[in-house]
Amino acid sequence: MSPPFLTMSQIQYDAGKRRILSGIDLTLDAGRIYGLVGQNGSGKSTLLKIVARQIEPTSGTIEVQGQAASSWRGRAFARQVAYMPQFTSTTDGMTVRELVALGRFPWHGTLGRFTRADRDMVDEAIRRTELEKFADRLVANMSGGERQRAWIAMMLAQNARCLLLDEPTSALDLAHQAGVLSLLRELCHERDLTIVVVLHDINLAARYCDEIVALDGGAILARGTPRDIVRADVLKSVFGVEMGVFPHPVSHEPVSYLL
Repeated sequence: MSPPFLTMSQIQYDAGKRRILSGIDLTLDAGRIYGLVGQNGSGKSTLLKIVARQIEPTSGTIEVQGQAASSWRGRAFARQVAYMPQFTSTTDGMTVRELVALGRFPWHGTLGRFTRADRDMVDEAIRRTELEKFADRLVANMSGGERQRAWIAMMLAQNARCLLLDEPTSALDLAHQAGVLSLLRELCHERDLTIVVVLHDINLAARYCDEIVALDGGAILARGTPRDIVRADVLKSVFGVEMGVFPHPVSHEPVSYLL
């Protein structure tokens, strides 16, 4: 059996006197997509930032492929882990193709030569996110949903082994939500990736994720398959509201609704 791609042990994070995360033990395997769910303020985004090395945990350890995450050099780590924050940075004057091409930076560096292989990776990322007709358009002039897809294309071009996405469907309509999550699921299984997605919609998490990790008060409240988590008692504990569950008439997977 292959070792886990990523291991977190006793992760704690304090912001001043306020404890945001505590006692996080989590192993993540290759070839699986994980959904992080929970109420606002439960620590989902903070946990993702720690894994992405955007912030340092107060205590605890993280290993990537059996090696301490802190020991990876910058570009080497970026070849392993790609991160899309909830709020992306400005892209004034940059086209979609130029943004997506930034994903190749970890592979050739500032002074490295942009090769045909790099161009092919950029073209493939644009194609997989259905952005061909927007390739030469300024990112700043695109809709929120189109910009979101452009950032996801940049992550695909990066060709990392682990993708971390904080609410990647927040600016998308229903059709594009399904399209993005379907794409992530396909890539996960095709390329044997580890993908962690913060989602607010428990039904989206249940439909597209192999496992769901529910946070509450900075700690893991529950972890399991969609069938383990999408249960009335578990959902009440996670979200603090009464929810009903019924089997989907076609797939028979559990579907939740507010009572």
